[in-house]
Amino acid sequence: MKKIFLVAAMALFTLGAWAQPKFAHVNFTELVQLMPEADAARTTMAASSKEAQDTFNDMQAEFNSKYQAYQQKASTWTPAIKESKERELTEIQQRIQEFGQSIQAELQQQQEQLMAPIYKKAQDTVAELAKKGGYIYVFDRNSVLYLDESQSADLTAEARKALNIAEGRTLEALQAELQAQAQQSAQAPAAAPAPAQK
Repeated sequence: MKKIFLVAAMALFTLGAWAQPKFAHVNFTELVQLMPEADAARTTMAASSKEAQDTFNDMQAEFNSKYQAYQQKASTWTPAIKESKERELTEIQQRIQEFGQSIQAELQQQQEQLMAPIYKKAQDTVAELAKKGGYIYVFDRNSVLYLDESQSADLTAEARKALNIAEGRTLEALQAELQAQAQQSAQAPAAAPAPAQK
């Protein structure tokens, strides 16, 4: 009887050790930001932002040109012409303001639409790896207060491979790329040749 109890206790202990839950973690921000699809989304967003900025600049240039003409000629205009020009300037200002507000909302919406499938693909990939590995929880290392890495497997490298993220590419490298692009964009107008003096 003692022998049977001992065997049963050993079986329970082994089963308990075997059934211990497995935990894993990933750097979800790294996965999402470094996916090739995120690069494509950033390129699309940069093109949309540039188009919006160009449109805004054109509208502002139109206003400035008409306001300058108003200042120079207002004293020679009849009251009806002056009133018409003032109304035109007010309308242009309103259009600029409305465009500024609506384009911000549209760009935000476009970013959300572009990023939604990227987040989903990353989540699905992590879920698939977790199921394959028998993990019951996968934590995002960026949103937990404490993580004992000796008790949790890091699935980031596996997920990077599954998501076709280039080996060796880092968030720091991405930040440097984005900063270099921003500096190039900022310098581009300044690099344009100055108009010849008449």
